[in-house]
Amino acid sequence: MSLERDATPAAADRRSVDYDALESLLGEHVLARETHINAEGFVIRSDEVQAVLSTLKDEAGFDHLACATAQQYGDRFETIYHLRSYDDPTREVSVVVPTPTDEPVSESATPVFRTAEWHEREAYDLFGIEYDDHPDLRRILLPETWQGHPLREDYAQDRPQLVAYRENANPLEEDRRVEGVSDDGPEGTETMLLNIGPHHPATHGVMHLETVLDGEQVVDVEPDIGYIHRCEEQMCQQGTYRHQIMPYPDRWDWGGAGLCNEWAYARVAEDLADLEVPEYAQIIRTMSAELSRMLSHLLATGAYALDVVGDFTATFMYAIRDREVVQNILEDLTGQRLMFNYFRLGGVAWDLPEPREEFFEKIREFLDELPRRMEEYHTLLSNNEILQARAVDTGYLDPEIAKDYGVTGPVARGSGVDYDLRRDDPYGYYDELDWDVVVREGCDNYARLLVRLDEIAESAKIVEQCVDLLEDWPEDDREIQSNVPRTIKPDPDTEIYRAVEAAKGELGIYIRSDGTDKPARFKIRGPSFSNLQSLPEFGTGGYVADLIASLGSLDTIMGEVDR
Repeated sequence: MSLERDATPAAADRRSVDYDALESLLGEHVLARETHINAEGFVIRSDEVQAVLSTLKDEAGFDHLACATAQQYGDRFETIYHLRSYDDPTREVSVVVPTPTDEPVSESATPVFRTAEWHEREAYDLFGIEYDDHPDLRRILLPETWQGHPLREDYAQDRPQLVAYRENANPLEEDRRVEGVSDDGPEGTETMLLNIGPHHPATHGVMHLETVLDGEQVVDVEPDIGYIHRCEEQMCQQGTYRHQIMPYPDRWDWGGAGLCNEWAYARVAEDLADLEVPEYAQIIRTMSAELSRMLSHLLATGAYALDVVGDFTATFMYAIRDREVVQNILEDLTGQRLMFNYFRLGGVAWDLPEPREEFFEKIREFLDELPRRMEEYHTLLSNNEILQARAVDTGYLDPEIAKDYGVTGPVARGSGVDYDLRRDDPYGYYDELDWDVVVREGCDNYARLLVRLDEIAESAKIVEQCVDLLEDWPEDDREIQSNVPRTIKPDPDTEIYRAVEAAKGELGIYIRSDGTDKPARFKIRGPSFSNLQSLPEFGTGGYVADLIASLGSLDTIMGEVDR
């Protein structure tokens, strides 16, 4: 059975899904179909989740659970699983699982997609939906002692909350021995619980690693998140599409990739409201987003040198120095150094700074100097024997395991997963430019470092081509923004999921409208959330130092984990 058909002539090189064939494949599992903007939804029974998702994964090729979210209607809860294909992310389908308000119980998707474990824990934490067969159904963002579920319509906001301190338990405490270790000695092998973070520079943010050691070897590690939960999604639900949401995405990644995040919201809202973006503005967006990506990767490179080699005086400061140059360029363009707030629905806020020649010259000077800078980074890092000893063959992440966890971005590409939305689900001006997706087959900490270093060079290629185009663009055709309605009110119950290739990976946003000028549901799919979930897979088995190197290789930003 063919599940694909030719797309429209305007997108002849992209595949779309034959949803009728999918419905036939799923058969009696389908209760109803819903029209979503980019991925039709199949409504199924709450006790058939695993059967449906297994069929879609194994027989239809939807091997990427990109996003799972929950929401409440007046008469029911819903869990929505958004599936894509790693080979072609334009092939998308949604699986909608309704549950009654008085008994919200659904089968867990975790046995099919491991990444569903954290997403379902979040849905349980915030909405109270329970998932049968879930391996560890407990709160993830809020303390276990929290009363109620904050996103329920009947949640009592004035209810007192008592968060009692309880000593963290060692999961191997019962016999204090590591399973599989021989007990030849009089006392056997004892384990120890080591708390790393949440206030520790090696955790790259307010995160807690509950780590169990056998000597210096890590035998168990669990990321404990939720320390800076900031209600970003709920704040977006209180803002208007047209004006009040755009400033928030910068704050999801304070490492410098804010413009990539702004594009995530711009893309989903523009598709939701059927808005066009002028070609000139698309080029500006592409140039500025790649400069923003370079900011993020330079910080990741410098911080990794600090984590693994203890190199603060050379590599870290070199990275900060180069970041300052990029920040100066983006400050000239946007007026801000970090929280840029430059994108607007339909385009950008304003044109390039005047005099344009000086602005272009500043970019070209940086690009001309960058190859020499990259040689320095490779000399200090990738050719450093100490870093190689600590990064090569440590933190091994198998590509199939990476896919099972929904891993994307440099972490996935460092495991040989050739997945990049800039190429595979084109937006902006990327498909008009000459550049390459960087993929490494090492699957280790070293490969993830090399991917980011190589991506800085690829971003430079993109920026240079954009500058060439902008320099020659006719003055009378420099349209920076299309005609956007003052108030945007999508039709009620319009649903959409859209994503971009942010610095850390696939940054997606799900929106459901209710006919007003504010979203009824706004869900952020942060790439660091799924990437961090995979840490126990490759953070155990080595030494404590290897765990720090593995965590640093993820380049986690807690602003998009604790949304």
